[in-house]
Amino acid sequence: MERREFLKGVAVLGIASSLQENSMAQTSRQDMPYRELGRTGERVSALGMGGFHIGHPGLSEADSIRLIRSAIDRGINFMDNSWDYNEGQSEIRMGKALKDGYRQKVFLMTKLDGRTKEEAAKQIDESLKRLQTDRVDLMQHHEIIRFEDPDRIFAQGGAQEAVLEAKKAGKVRFIGFTGHKDPHIHLYMLQVAADHGFHFDTVQMPLNVMDAHFRSFEKLVLPKLVQECVGVLGMKSMGDSIILKSKLVQPIDCLHYAMNLPTSVVITGIDSPQILDQAFEAARTFQPMTKEQVAALLRKTEQAAARGDYELFKTSQNFDSTAHHPEWLGGQSPHVQQLVGPPS
Repeated sequence: MERREFLKGVAVLGIASSLQENSMAQTSRQDMPYRELGRTGERVSALGMGGFHIGHPGLSEADSIRLIRSAIDRGINFMDNSWDYNEGQSEIRMGKALKDGYRQKVFLMTKLDGRTKEEAAKQIDESLKRLQTDRVDLMQHHEIIRFEDPDRIFAQGGAQEAVLEAKKAGKVRFIGFTGHKDPHIHLYMLQVAADHGFHFDTVQMPLNVMDAHFRSFEKLVLPKLVQECVGVLGMKSMGDSIILKSKLVQPIDCLHYAMNLPTSVVITGIDSPQILDQAFEAARTFQPMTKEQVAALLRKTEQAAARGDYELFKTSQNFDSTAHHPEWLGGQSPHVQQLVGPPS
């Protein structure tokens, strides 16, 4: 990376840190800080519980339910999930965990893969049934990883129509999208939404110590979200543990870095009491990083991050569930216009 680009990145981080300090007005309960979720008026825990890991076959259902309830009892109120996680088991387990009064204590998010109105509507209803609720707080379009995804979603007969109808029916409170492949695809999704007169409530994306150096969501997308008061959901702070294999950073370093950005929530996978304790230790010990601390950490990771070797979700299909299961997307939306490349 050119020195001027590195310094530019540091400057962006400085601005982001200042925005964080001025706008988040953190409150806390026990060891967990809470932050504003964009323009929604909601306050959510700075760390959220990832939905994928709690449905993993290696974790028993009983242990999963105990983990979810322990996280809530200790102060995590943001619950992440997706229609496709572990063939529905993640939502089923979370639905069971949120019984007995726990549903009222959390901000519940899930995601859908469908690109057509028909497929999206079906997945919304299936998610509600699994989660044992009549409403989710946030529904997100999942895996916006292709330039044609925004066009399909916002086309006539596309998934956005189903989500808007679900919101009108009271099944969904807020709407967002996620993706992990390329920041330019995120920017295009925001552009297509704006062209249709729609403003997303949240956007979820990778934010970590390597991202700043390679296809950076932090540099390209984050400033726009902050400017437009969109709730920022950080994910892959450890790159599914791949970043830790660099031996350059520890788990709490990764969580602190992502929390130091103007994120509303940093979603982290939790599959054991020890990892839950680790998350709360990160929350308890978090202090806003100085510009010098950020710059030192970025210098430390610059060489390792240069080619995306530790962010395989950007450089491979290993994390692209809808590429492995295109049937989850549904048939082609009628009247969709095929996009051959990024907007000029």
